[in-house]
Amino acid sequence: MVLARSGLWQEVVTVPANQTYLMPDGMSFEEAAAFLVNYITAYMILFDFGNLRPNQSVLIHMAAGGVGTAAIQLCKTVENVTIFGTASASKHDSLRESGVTHPIDYRSMDYVEEVRKISPKGVDIVLDPLGGSDTSKAFNLLKPMGKLITYGVANLLTGQKKNLMAMAKTWWNQFSINALQLLHLNKAVCGYHLGYMDEEFELIGGVVAKLVSLYNQGKIKPKIDSVWPFEQVADAMRQMQEKKNVGKVILVPELKEEN
Repeated sequence: MVLARSGLWQEVVTVPANQTYLMPDGMSFEEAAAFLVNYITAYMILFDFGNLRPNQSVLIHMAAGGVGTAAIQLCKTVENVTIFGTASASKHDSLRESGVTHPIDYRSMDYVEEVRKISPKGVDIVLDPLGGSDTSKAFNLLKPMGKLITYGVANLLTGQKKNLMAMAKTWWNQFSINALQLLHLNKAVCGYHLGYMDEEFELIGGVVAKLVSLYNQGKIKPKIDSVWPFEQVADAMRQMQEKKNVGKVILVPELKEEN
């Protein structure tokens, strides 16, 4: 398994040896491709920043995606964690089966209202890959001593085109939380980007070792939505943009012929 910031959509790649990790016995190549980025991100957000503990509550946006699926599985390794997960209604049955306590259809419901109906004080941890106004909503949803971890700005992309006004509004909302608010409200905001930790070999290596142990115990397992050959990359990306996938979409040089 390898970590690299770019350059993997090709048949032959070169990566530093200290960014490679042995696959656990029994893991498929497709699972290995879906393992490192998703699970390292979810683990460090939940445990290193979030300090997830028993009896806490977590809001996971894009819960049916790669990081969302990994986060759900990792939450299940801690006793009695209440999981709120946003996704389109068609994915709710799958989310319930995976352990989401309260799936929320973000397209037809106000997820803030839905969370407060069940947990009036809010939640302990919010995983925010959206950015913009959703970051402000997440901050307001935190209980005292709660933690917001932002690790993406998916809201910057509106439909198929990048709207400059929407981008400006997103960035304005992204930075609308100030240090004085943190002080008065007893809340924390953290930022995470795995791509900028490529020199932290010991730190990342330690996380990978813990994840491999959890995999070997059967507590976590990458969920593969579909596998696409390089020549169909446009179709694969379209499926992700339309948010039809549950789990990870994998690219391979070419599909194996079935016997």
